[in-house]
Amino acid sequence: MWQGPTGNDLISAGDDRITLSEAEKESIREQLNRLLASPYFIQSKRSVTFLRFITDHTLAGDTEKIKERILGIEIFGRDAAYDTASDPVVRVTASEIRKRVAQYYQESGHQDELQITLPSGSYIPRFHWPTDSRNVGLQSTGTHAEARPVDPSLLDGEVRSTAHPKAQLVQVRDFGPASPDSSPHPGVNPEAPVVHGRRHFGLASVLFSITAGLLLVGSVFVWRGLHRSAFDFFWQPVLTTSDPVLLCIADQIQNSGFAFRDPTEPARQVWMNDDLKKNSYTTVAIDDLNAIIKVAAILQSRGMQYTIKGQGATTLTDLRAGPTIFVGAFDNAWTLRLTNSLRYHFSSDASMTQFRVADSMTPTQSRWVVDRSSQMATGTYHDYAIIARFTDSTTDKYAVVVAGIGRCATLAAGEFLTSTSALAKLELAAKAAGDKKNLELVLSTQVIDGQPGSPKVEAVYFW
Repeated sequence: MWQGPTGNDLISAGDDRITLSEAEKESIREQLNRLLASPYFIQSKRSVTFLRFITDHTLAGDTEKIKERILGIEIFGRDAAYDTASDPVVRVTASEIRKRVAQYYQESGHQDELQITLPSGSYIPRFHWPTDSRNVGLQSTGTHAEARPVDPSLLDGEVRSTAHPKAQLVQVRDFGPASPDSSPHPGVNPEAPVVHGRRHFGLASVLFSITAGLLLVGSVFVWRGLHRSAFDFFWQPVLTTSDPVLLCIADQIQNSGFAFRDPTEPARQVWMNDDLKKNSYTTVAIDDLNAIIKVAAILQSRGMQYTIKGQGATTLTDLRAGPTIFVGAFDNAWTLRLTNSLRYHFSSDASMTQFRVADSMTPTQSRWVVDRSSQMATGTYHDYAIIARFTDSTTDKYAVVVAGIGRCATLAAGEFLTSTSALAKLELAAKAAGDKKNLELVLSTQVIDGQPGSPKVEAVYFW
């Protein structure tokens, strides 16, 4: 329970009725606004809407509306008779919010703020004064067990090593016990809104956006120093080089002009061709921008020199100049070339309707597949990514791959690589495999209505 300065319980243990003064409620609303304006929430509209909804109704004492079915109807527009067992959007979003809240309060400077938490198994938020000794910080047991930067079950569970002449494979299964927010039947909801297509930024706009994004996410790495060993385990080979780092990002079809908005009617757009620079505007998927910003923030935090180039403008000479980080898969030719010789690599059928991460040791198996028609029709599916770090034999330079079959898996891969919790467990797996220098892992993420969940490790390979 949250206890205010007077020491009185402000949330009763029985029926969750709020007994707060107006001043105390206003303090909670102010803290909620700070939380929702943080980098962890500002890019997730559904998390913002969800947390504001349940907080407002809790403060109003109207907790009867904070139930899974009602939340699905009110927030996500589900039909009144929708099947909560096959459509876990509420549970998935609640789990995502717990993770985002935990990340926020683990940042330096936020520990002494009023805390808003969402206990596991409940959709009713709790509020805590940091001065209350029983509620200081985020506990590792009880209802706060899920308050960690990233899914704490990553790389946990049954770990099995198999001998190989040149390397070891660590396969990971049963990643932690199921929680009330995980669905054993993440079925498809036929009425789920579909997210189609990919929006694009001009490459110049991407550079500006990355600069702005660094200011938003850079503070994440302040507390990274507390976990320096785990973080440096993955990134040190790149961050300790004296060579400039290249971010080779997926680029898209070039444009020959711009869409301008009418200042008197912003919803109206007018396309204007630019004949002087026809076909000169390289674009990049805005959905890849999140992963690009996270990786760029890592480089910026260490004062590393880096450049950004679209895959179409990248040459072998560029790759020989220093370490390269490749973002994107099926829209990045360099990623496909580079991973083609690895154990885990990207593949598709001739009609480009079945995309998968293939395992060269079991080529007939199709475990990690995205069906394009199902993806576009429902927006609810499993997406898969490859993360790799190794020395490229062609350039003799370090290469890092952050690439998903779809945009959601690329987002999940970027999240994994900026999480000290996930990297610490990856480091343990590497030590168990004999401290090999090169590694590759396959990630999966459950996508609901076009939005990714937490990254899950499918397999890890060291050589």
